[in-house]
Amino acid sequence: MSTLVEVAPEAWDELLADLGLADVYFRRAYLESASLLGQGRPVFLRLAADGGSVAFPLLLREAPEEYRDVGTPMGYGGPVATGDDPPVALFFEAYDRWCRENRVVATFARFHPVLENQRLAESRWHVEEIGHTVGWRLEGRDPEQLLAGMDAHHRRVVRKAQRAGVEIAAAIGPEELGDFVALYRETMRRRDASSFYFFPEEYWLHLATDLGDALLRFDAYEDGELAASIVCLSSPPLLHYHLGASSERGQSLGANHVLFYETAAWATVQGFTHFHLGGGVGGFEDSLYEFKRRFDAGGLLPATLGKAVHDEQAYRRRD
Repeated sequence: MSTLVEVAPEAWDELLADLGLADVYFRRAYLESASLLGQGRPVFLRLAADGGSVAFPLLLREAPEEYRDVGTPMGYGGPVATGDDPPVALFFEAYDRWCRENRVVATFARFHPVLENQRLAESRWHVEEIGHTVGWRLEGRDPEQLLAGMDAHHRRVVRKAQRAGVEIAAAIGPEELGDFVALYRETMRRRDASSFYFFPEEYWLHLATDLGDALLRFDAYEDGELAASIVCLSSPPLLHYHLGASSERGQSLGANHVLFYETAAWATVQGFTHFHLGGGVGGFEDSLYEFKRRFDAGGLLPATLGKAVHDEQAYRRRD
């Protein structure tokens, strides 16, 4: 009988690569980055059978009264399957047993919109669509076609920034993020962001040293000054937007708009099929989501959450 096993962290990325499941959101380094934000301890689960495998990298979070929860990292996660006949039903049965044995009261997952892995959990967990993310479609398009497919307002702002002389620079595997972090913190203060988004120094150091070439940075300069910057995660054929920042001057110039456009144009040349921009704050459809949607209104993907309760009595007592 197939059994659910905890995979050693040092063996996890190689296993993912063997299974063809190497998206950055499921990799060890990304889970470990989330643990630095207090999101829990990384645990790597796998159930294999003759027809395929189901893998689930998760964050185990301690809760009051010695109970625990399972979550997914900032961004996306959840179980993923590979093979012609993956053991999906066996996995969910085994996972529920694992949760009860490990005092896990509930699981909360934000599924991966491009991989659509919420389909595995449908009819097994409570799955809820909360909005959309934007998967900017790049395959078969050149930069002019990308520009033509944007909202008219975005096109005007891009051209305005280009006329103003905004210049773009790209860095693969940047070794330090100091000036990005300073601009990011300035941006978060200006937006009155919650304390969660003021990440500690160790988080930034981890991104720059542990993600390697999976970390990409794109900068927009005006007269030599950093006007806007974004950090992306590379998972060919997907490029994921991760975090961004801009100065007030950069905003007025349209530096953000031209930066996203030039990043997408760069990604088409590199063979990426999608530039996944994500959604709004918390995955909801707010002003940030609307900014992203206008790059490719036809590239909308469902943003879904999943929830499973493994110990109903403990869950009710805790609430």
